[in-house]
Amino acid sequence: MEAGVSLEAGYESVRRIKSHVERTKVRGAINSLGAFGGMFDLSELGMKEPVLVSGTDGVGTKLMLAFEMDKHDTIGQDVVAMCVNDVLVQGAMPLYFLDYIAVGKNYPEQIESIVKGVADGCVAAECALIGGETAEMPGMYSEGHYDIAGFTVGAVEKKELITGEGIEEGDLIIGISSSGVHSNGFSLVRKIIKDANLDLKTTYEGFEKSLGEELLTPTRIYVKTVKEVLKSVAVKGMCHITGGGFYENIPRIIPEGLGVEIDSKNVNELKIFKFLEEKGGVPKKEMFNVFNMGVGFIFVISKDEKENLISKLNSLGENPMILGEVSKTSGVEIKW
Repeated sequence: MEAGVSLEAGYESVRRIKSHVERTKVRGAINSLGAFGGMFDLSELGMKEPVLVSGTDGVGTKLMLAFEMDKHDTIGQDVVAMCVNDVLVQGAMPLYFLDYIAVGKNYPEQIESIVKGVADGCVAAECALIGGETAEMPGMYSEGHYDIAGFTVGAVEKKELITGEGIEEGDLIIGISSSGVHSNGFSLVRKIIKDANLDLKTTYEGFEKSLGEELLTPTRIYVKTVKEVLKSVAVKGMCHITGGGFYENIPRIIPEGLGVEIDSKNVNELKIFKFLEEKGGVPKKEMFNVFNMGVGFIFVISKDEKENLISKLNSLGENPMILGEVSKTSGVEIKW
């Protein structure tokens, strides 16, 4: 024990996470656990003009619910999802992932639980967990509390990059479902819980799990679905609905001078959002400005690709939503 830092706990944590790291191995990944740098052999992929696309993110104040519920085995998938779904938007398939976990005190069982979630996410994203860092920082974080962030690199052939440049008026916006709140909007969620005096351990009417478990449902990872779609559908643009909901995220992929019109009745709203809206008295527009509302990922396609994409998504078990069209008016207009 040195200045409150347990070296033995650090060694035990590394021992515990080895098996989880092992199951994420993919072609190109080099076994580098414990080395100073994670390694990946890009030549193994046989790409001609690979473009690397990188992303980094965390899970924000969703962590506060994990602390309150003392449930840590899904938060790792959240951090993977937040990173890989972002690079996916440009057509890049994630290759590898690194995590950073900062703790007040190193509890090996807790670290293993967190990293298990990271490994689950990496397996779903078909990328390798090739390294990371666990920093014990007494005095910075309370015992039992931690922060987690991730970093991923994906690759795509240069000619297959998806930039949104070809999007034009009349193109269709088609969405696929989220698994829940994902990892954005939790400052508002926590305010609603406090103001409405809600209990995380209570299972409210209409739900099969407690409110805390419902809110901790891990963020969906869209890698496998998108990979299959891109094999046979001419996709012009894609969007991951994260912080800022519909109003901030969709314009990021639409060319300047254009906008989108969304018909709210075509959004398959999940019941957790209806619950939060009702309990918090939140205006509908604000809900769409903060949350994904049940739409985690969208595709922009020309109208002649509509049947092709719908058929493909249905075959993959998705429930596609035809949300609206690209318009000649800048911004996002949602019709109520």
